[in-house]
Amino acid sequence: MALIETTAALHEAHRDNHTHRDVNGGWLRPAVFGAMDGLVSNLALMTGVAGGAVGHQTIVITGLAGLAAGAFSMAAGEYTSVASQRDLVEAELDVERRELRRHPQDEEDELAALYVARGVAPELAREVARQLSEDPEQALEIHAREELGIDPSDLPSPLVAAVSSFGSFALGALLPLLPYLLGATVLWPALLLALIGLFGCGAVVAKVTARSWWFSGLRQLALGGAAAGVTYALGALFGTAVG
Repeated sequence: MALIETTAALHEAHRDNHTHRDVNGGWLRPAVFGAMDGLVSNLALMTGVAGGAVGHQTIVITGLAGLAAGAFSMAAGEYTSVASQRDLVEAELDVERRELRRHPQDEEDELAALYVARGVAPELAREVARQLSEDPEQALEIHAREELGIDPSDLPSPLVAAVSSFGSFALGALLPLLPYLLGATVLWPALLLALIGLFGCGAVVAKVTARSWWFSGLRQLALGGAAAGVTYALGALFGTAVG
């Protein structure tokens, strides 16, 4: 009785502890990186213009233009990229579907050979392949996963990718612009808020990596701050030269 209880406790502990993070990042990864992209690019753009000693109204217009242009560019790029990828995947699925219809036995043998190559006994591999091949849709899904590394039921949506990219980029790009929209006339409040946002984005990225939150936050803070510093120096240099 004690042995049964001990075994049950071990299974319970394994079930509770044997969990993994989402290595694909799910929605968190593209959302955070999109916001970070918008934040860094618009911060760098605004500091570059500010380095040229222009009025705050010019900086605001530049920030708004950078937000709109960057968000639409990100959305269009993501839509095109994901749509092209999805078209390619669907074309390959059509090829596999035709092969399953025209040469079912060859495809079944191919699936059995894959399992044998992974260490399954030949007789068992052939029986598993036979049972899986009885349902055409299940067979297509298995072949797609084994041969193409994709899940036909979980293809990415171009529209979702475009909308999420637009929204996350716009949100990040809005952060350095916000103090100006609330009445600020100097650069430092926008810079401070943007640097805090950079640290926060970096810390959230730690959710999908093995790094600690403070390391990821400081790293992104350093990279974004460096980008802002370089563009400010270039703006000052070119502003002086043009002036």
